[in-house]
Amino acid sequence: MWNNDHIISLVAQNRQVIMPIIVPALEQNGQNHWNHAVLNLTANVMKMFSEMDEELFSACLTKCKEDEENQASMEEKRRLKWAKLESAAALQPVTGHTAVLVG
Repeated sequence: MWNNDHIISLVAQNRQVIMPIIVPALEQNGQNHWNHAVLNLTANVMKMFSEMDEELFSACLTKCKEDEENQASMEEKRRLKWAKLESAAALQPVTGHTAVLVG
């Protein structure tokens, strides 16, 4: 697909919309995928995007990294809230009338 000139032309014309969607997936693929062929294709597509519009590509990568940092921060806050909740619950006496949440 990425070797098709028509597809590349369409991507280039719509890069403002496409890159912010595709670059985070490519970045994650490049960091986590186990298959070397997939890693090579990912690197080639990222290089193509970089050559197509270096400024937009860099902005997308920067936003992707910021989103990852924000996600890690949110996960840490969530973990701390659960730890506080668990310690508060541990201080409460266990009674026979325990409420059960059903989802």
